[in-house]
Amino acid sequence: MAISLSRACATAPEGSRRPIRRPLGDRAAVAAPVALAAILAVLVPVAGAAEPPRISPAGDAAAAGMVEVRSLAPDIQVEMRYAGSDNFTGSPVPGYEANRCYLLEPVARALVRVQASLRAEGLGLRVYDCYRPVHSVASFMRWVGEADDPALKARWYPNVDKARLTDGYIGEVSGHSRGATVDLTLVRCDGGACEPLDMGTPYDFFDPSAHTDAPGTTPAQLANRHRLRDAMAAQGLAGYSMEWWHFTLRPEPDPGTAYDFPVR
Repeated sequence: MAISLSRACATAPEGSRRPIRRPLGDRAAVAAPVALAAILAVLVPVAGAAEPPRISPAGDAAAAGMVEVRSLAPDIQVEMRYAGSDNFTGSPVPGYEANRCYLLEPVARALVRVQASLRAEGLGLRVYDCYRPVHSVASFMRWVGEADDPALKARWYPNVDKARLTDGYIGEVSGHSRGATVDLTLVRCDGGACEPLDMGTPYDFFDPSAHTDAPGTTPAQLANRHRLRDAMAAQGLAGYSMEWWHFTLRPEPDPGTAYDFPVR
């Protein structure tokens, strides 16, 4: 905020070059707003800084207030990629001991509503990741620091340096650990058999081509991504522009709490 110097000092009478000095009290009154503005400029950003979530002592899903989505909608397909080796690390991820999708109850119920809205079109959901323990997130960060496996790089992140995966793809803190985020795709079911729709890239393909509106995506692939995005958004689940498969309930039920019990 600019302050006019004409308010801080008076001009000397004509013919004099010496300024008229104001009393100390007047000068202090002028300086006080300036000092206050400087203090606020420092304090306000600090006060608004995001605090890391606390880690809940909950030892299982029930204690955390989470539910297994298939207990509410058995026809939602669950393929938890980190419970096996078909993922970018090439191995089962610590913390994933079962093929189960847990979410905070409001998030799970929103997902059930999405599934119900898709049935009339012969479509459904296949989830790839749901609640993710805090120590699983830590294992991803350790993996980023390890040497590249050429085969994994070629399959999962061919055009991105491994060290740069933390720029939007893998983070030290995850909404998954708060039970509010889910990774998934659309499937078309016919006679009991369900096949995933063509989204242009596989799940967890860390590349600009996996951005929701990536250039070069065919009209059919883009339509599939947008159908998923729109179905999720209708129930309050917001997408992430860098990953067509990633959605978080907004507002989050408990953004200040993360969980670390194993998926079992």
